[in-house]
Amino acid sequence: MDYFDLSGCDTDRVYALLAGLVTPRPIAWVTSVDAEGRVNAAPFSFFNLLGVSPPVVALGVGDREDGTPKDTALNIAETGEFVVNLVDEALCAAMVSTAREVPRGVSELEQAGLSAAPSRQVRAPRVEQAPASLECRLLQTLSVGENRIFLARVLAAHVRDGVVDVARMRVRAGAHAPVGRLHSPDGYCRTVDRFSVAWPE
Repeated sequence: MDYFDLSGCDTDRVYALLAGLVTPRPIAWVTSVDAEGRVNAAPFSFFNLLGVSPPVVALGVGDREDGTPKDTALNIAETGEFVVNLVDEALCAAMVSTAREVPRGVSELEQAGLSAAPSRQVRAPRVEQAPASLECRLLQTLSVGENRIFLARVLAAHVRDGVVDVARMRVRAGAHAPVGRLHSPDGYCRTVDRFSVAWPE
């Protein structure tokens, strides 16, 4: 078995190894606004749901290559709010296009031909075309090296019609098929090949 000591290892090599091993990762397509209300959209795969009482998500945002914070991190620090939009296969190319660095204040959504829809409890809009969007309010920020880890409470969810059995609050199997993140730089997976394993009684 190969052994890799990651202490003191080059960041790019650590990223390539860990991002290729810990897969598939859910994608948080984050919309946020700055203090002036300008919309930013960017994808992050260092993301997950961490609890439900209260419902909490964690979002990891690294610095740019020049060491400055990304717009998403600046916006969350300024407003304490953001929206996590989930991505299906039809939106994957558009989502990837919003990863491009553009000047602060330029709307990645407009450049991708997408539209913003109003949220109910936060200022940041959601991606109108997304199959699901989670409105989030910041609980805590952890700064670890070049990483900012945002812990946020999920206040509300917007879900495409037909995806949820509303009476049972259960997602219908096969009705929601988000893409997942695999290896860098261009690896993704579909979530349509599924199987079940009986849960122990």
